[in-house]
Amino acid sequence: QVRLVESGGGLVQAGASLRLSCAASGRTTFSSYVMGWFRQAPGKEREFVAAIRWSSGTTYYADSVKGRFTISRDNAKRTVYLQMNSLKAEDTAVYYCAADSRVGHPQEVSEYDYWGQGTQVTVSS
Repeated sequence: QVRLVESGGGLVQAGASLRLSCAASGRTTFSSYVMGWFRQAPGKEREFVAAIRWSSGTTYYADSVKGRFTISRDNAKRTVYLQMNSLKAEDTAVYYCAADSRVGHPQEVSEYDYWGQGTQVTVSS
């Protein structure tokens, strides 16, 4: 069993930065896992934001966040981060951390079995 706990959300003005954290725990080494960040705005479907392969560090980004968001991981802390810069009003959503050991398409919601509870990010314009 894998447990994911997100933190770091909040209310900021447009142009500001936030860093989200996802602390992972469970009886696994996570070395074979892909960790993803997704978001869901009211009335919209959950969408891909970024992902990272734990072992290689290979990263993936949605076009809408490329150049503004950076995903990274700290192996010792078993934590994945999402650094969000130049935030826009359209980034407002609940942000979810996801994980799975067998991910062929990191951008797909259906690829992930484990999810956190989410953290709210609100960007005022």
